[in-house]
Amino acid sequence: MTSEWSQTLFPLCPMCVYVLKEGFYNVINSRPRGSRICTPPLRTAVKRPMDAARVAVVGAGVMGLSTALCISKLAPRCSVTVIADKFSPDTMSDVAAGILIPHTYPDTPVHKQKQWFRETFDHLFAVANSAEAGEAGVHLVSGWQIFRSIPTEEAPFWADVVLGFRKMTEAELRKFPEHASGQAFTTLKCEGSAYLPWLQKRVKESGGLMVTRRIEDLWELHPSFDIVVNCSGLGSRQLAGDSEIFPVRGQVLKVQAPWVKHFIRDGSGLTYVYPGTFNVTLGGCRQKGDWNLTPDAEMSRDILSRCCALEPSLQGAWDIQEKVGLRPSRAGVRLQTELLARDGRRLPVVHHYGHGGGGFCMHWGTALEATRLLSECVQTLRTPASKSKL
Repeated sequence: MTSEWSQTLFPLCPMCVYVLKEGFYNVINSRPRGSRICTPPLRTAVKRPMDAARVAVVGAGVMGLSTALCISKLAPRCSVTVIADKFSPDTMSDVAAGILIPHTYPDTPVHKQKQWFRETFDHLFAVANSAEAGEAGVHLVSGWQIFRSIPTEEAPFWADVVLGFRKMTEAELRKFPEHASGQAFTTLKCEGSAYLPWLQKRVKESGGLMVTRRIEDLWELHPSFDIVVNCSGLGSRQLAGDSEIFPVRGQVLKVQAPWVKHFIRDGSGLTYVYPGTFNVTLGGCRQKGDWNLTPDAEMSRDILSRCCALEPSLQGAWDIQEKVGLRPSRAGVRLQTELLARDGRRLPVVHHYGHGGGGFCMHWGTALEATRLLSECVQTLRTPASKSKL
């Protein structure tokens, strides 16, 4: 396919450094912390097909980066730019435990949730079995989900997706004398602090750009981009006018306890021990509507106490770090296309957000669906009637 050098127009920020490498600009923001975020460069050189659709992905958490990569791989006649005010290690996704144990979205059909989870599990399983597993921070982990009373459902919808799902034996349950039953299985753990940079690298290798910029209104991206993919999470309250999305505060401890090899999750999901590549994540809490990002010392003590009750050896853990994140929650994931209109102009937007605490569990499956929605937008753009209105 023939290609040409095309240019995306933005006002130049004199306080940023633009590093040109292999035909692409890496934007390094140099403003002091707390100052207004810059805009991208005046003329960003992007080598792309002449008829490529210009796609802006807003948000650089696990949703934004996975969607950008899916678009780069599956919609080749698109140029992709990821725009966010924060990149790893400063995103909410960096705080997430990243273990693949789904919860249920009340407003989403179970068969759809299972599809998303299976696609995500298959993707991460392939990564875990590749030479890139270490760099990507993805690995298999076995353990137990335990219950104080016998659950009403015999097995969750995802039981045949994870590996080796079974009821715990009496011998295993003796480790947890306060619990009546449990499930044993092997799943995947995804370290956000490694996985996000790995995704970012893959997007860049596919020709994508990363731009540090705070977006106040999606219309700022018109006419420089043909389509916007909104992966802004809680930012969608402002950018999409979505009053249904709200924060659910989570606080965890990252500790050094290298002898802990198996995950333990209380059936309520409030108390968990998740061993990872770099540390062990102890949690947790769900505080609906709480925007506070400051660690609560009393909550940290409570988390450690609850986790030590499940795994007493954690009393010997060291290098305890407190982390707080806000889960972008709503009754169901928002995956839909919206056509914005203003003063006779139109801007197609694909919304992809609202995963709550299940983002890592579903991210690849929903990114694939968002890419399918985007492909439909691209097809519409290429019809003569649509082009005349944009």
